[in-house]
Amino acid sequence: MKKLFGTDGMRGEAGQFPLDEKTVKTLGLSLAMQFKDRTGRVPKFVTGRDTRESGEWIERAFQAGAVAGGAECSSAGVIPTPGVAFITSSRDFDAGIVISASHNPFQDNGIKIFSPSGKKIDEATERQIEADIFAAGPEDLIPENFDESSASELHRLYSSHLENEFSGLSLAGLKFVIDCANGASSAYAPEIFDDLGAQITAINYQPDGRNINLNCGSTHIEGLQKKVIEEKADIGVAFDGDADRALFVNSGGELVDGDAVMWIMAQHLQDKGELKNDLVIATVMSNIGLELALKTRGIELRRTGVGDKYVLEELLKSEAALGGEQSGHIIFPYHSLVGDGMLTALFLLKALRDSGKTLEEMSAGFSRFPQILLNVKVREKLPFDEVAAIQTAAQKTEAELGDTGRLLLRYSGTENLARVMIEGKDQETIDRQAGELAEVIRKNLG
Repeated sequence: MKKLFGTDGMRGEAGQFPLDEKTVKTLGLSLAMQFKDRTGRVPKFVTGRDTRESGEWIERAFQAGAVAGGAECSSAGVIPTPGVAFITSSRDFDAGIVISASHNPFQDNGIKIFSPSGKKIDEATERQIEADIFAAGPEDLIPENFDESSASELHRLYSSHLENEFSGLSLAGLKFVIDCANGASSAYAPEIFDDLGAQITAINYQPDGRNINLNCGSTHIEGLQKKVIEEKADIGVAFDGDADRALFVNSGGELVDGDAVMWIMAQHLQDKGELKNDLVIATVMSNIGLELALKTRGIELRRTGVGDKYVLEELLKSEAALGGEQSGHIIFPYHSLVGDGMLTALFLLKALRDSGKTLEEMSAGFSRFPQILLNVKVREKLPFDEVAAIQTAAQKTEAELGDTGRLLLRYSGTENLARVMIEGKDQETIDRQAGELAEVIRKNLG
């Protein structure tokens, strides 16, 4: 049976399988019936969505299936993904369902399901949903009592949670540019940062259902960089469509990505004695520059597979206090088990305020190493260490890189592609090394 759930829920083009109305209704029905069987009572779900035009009908379809399966549903309306996760636990819902495709264009959408702990639902539940979808689905379920009467209250609950978490923080005198990506943070971020005293300039905060992530937000940082310089601002932040990640720009218009944020926050937490086990969790895609910078502070960088799901698993296993991805998805597990762009921004600003330093000064000591990524078409995905020529070439490259470079070989999860990623001190050298290794892969597997 084909898997429909990936590391970040179920995604696709809105209106097409598996995000057609029938399939979404089946998902809601399956989830409700599983929870009803498990708990022996009426399960309670809260749903929320980002600003893309397909969000409301997908939310209605989910609720139609869930209600038919015996669940009670409340809608939080348009709200950041971490807001749904927070509300799920604070109001004792059995699950929180987010209708969002994060940083994808408006044509796409997705469904993520959170447990009250903030973790995504277990794989056994996902597999059963998939089995129910491929078996058969309800054709004509009408949503009962779908309304957003509780949305305003739930919005205030989430906003108050963020403000209370940083009740002593003053951003007075700070010039701040916010790029809301025309997404779920549009009705939240400007107000929250204004309430904390910052001088706010907001851009891309007028969603129309189709402009989410369109040449803006964390996937298109150029507009924010330009605006920060124009406004002579101290700092800029860009969220993605569902506001679970954040990237930053310093006063000179330079990008401060997730790796740089982890470097800043690791120093801050270590100075406060809160960086448990002197450990930071990141994925295999984080730059070696982060690893080397952390070493200067006696901090270990432990890597996982790509995806916040794997970062969270390792954070919980190791009891570390900080982890994340280069893309700006940062998790502070002692505060929340989900990435939260606004929480990340507030933590970063608090670190700057506590230190009395600028973003440029706090970023010092971290240098991003040159990187190259090549894709090679392959006919089959044999393990690299089972092909002698590839193994020999890889070992030669790693020996040349030594302790100041890194080679990552992996296959695409969706295409017949081998990915060759090399980081090192010199761009010309790593370009040559990547080209040579790609040619060996092409000759043996292409």
